[in-house]
Amino acid sequence: MSDDPYKSAGVDIDAGDEVVRKIGPAIAATRRPGADPSLGGFGGLFDLAAAGFRDPVLVAATDGVGTKLMIAHQLDRHDSIGIDLVAMVVNDLLAQGAEPLFFLDYFATGKLAPAQAAEVVGGIAAGCRAAGCALIGGETAEMPGMYPAGSYDLAGFAVGAAERGATLPRPQLAAGDVLLGLASSGVHSNGYSLVRRIVADGAHDLAAPAPFDPARSLGEALLAPTRIYVKACLPAIRDGRIHGIAHITGGGLTENVPRMLPQGCHARIDAAAWPLPPLFRWLADGAGMSEAALARTFNCGIGLVLAVPPAAADALAEELEAAGERAYRIGQVVAADEGQDAAPRVILEGTEQAWRG
Repeated sequence: MSDDPYKSAGVDIDAGDEVVRKIGPAIAATRRPGADPSLGGFGGLFDLAAAGFRDPVLVAATDGVGTKLMIAHQLDRHDSIGIDLVAMVVNDLLAQGAEPLFFLDYFATGKLAPAQAAEVVGGIAAGCRAAGCALIGGETAEMPGMYPAGSYDLAGFAVGAAERGATLPRPQLAAGDVLLGLASSGVHSNGYSLVRRIVADGAHDLAAPAPFDPARSLGEALLAPTRIYVKACLPAIRDGRIHGIAHITGGGLTENVPRMLPQGCHARIDAAAWPLPPLFRWLADGAGMSEAALARTFNCGIGLVLAVPPAAADALAEELEAAGERAYRIGQVVAADEGQDAAPRVILEGTEQAWRG
């Protein structure tokens, strides 16, 4: 009879302890005002007053990484997938006008591999540092029989805050506002069920040079981590120069931009206002997608859309560029014509000319 029946059943407590030791420094590096991350407690604490808030509204969001994880598993590359996890959640908080405060992760696997788990959590900590939030807790679950050997799943949860009356979208968002698009870093973390089908149907080798970018492998291009826009955008959110934000996730440009618009307003977007990254043309060709389907599935090179007052647009675009973002003036908020459906929607113009390969 085993001295450790739990271990013989497939759960290794010692391996869990080793993960905790390995991730300690990465978690400590996410310390920020209001939080002093530490391991071993049953919950994480956050002091809103110490973070500088006077009359805050809390905003919560949760998400995962989806089947992009399967590409990480195939390549045995786990250093950046945690950044994706954080980005998907904190960019949603940003779209509500909230500053991300703290993050918690859930890592589930069939058999715990401490080095792999530490690599994943290291990426999560890197994402938290990029977003300015503290990694104050999480859960590592070892569940034999639930997941294939070597695989894992991830979920993340974050809380942010904004001063009362300062959440997005603002009441000032109206026809005439300029739409600024911030460049994505690639596919981000949506649409990977289709991406993987395109790779499989075309018998593409993830280790070979990318057909659209020979300078890096296809796998590297598809694993490029989701961009985190928090630090670049927060100053303009706080001073009121951003009226609304759409995070371009599942549903692409055409499904996400309307989520920030008031009734009676549409978004008129010029597809020629920014270059369609070759990756998206490759995906469209591989799947036989129309331009309309492409815009409804992927971000098409724009990860975040901002609605800003016209007088502030040029200066804000320059400010965002100085902060490391690539900003494009992609369109305008317009009033629905008389007799039109007042439900917000996107009028995407010029795709056939601008996006055809």
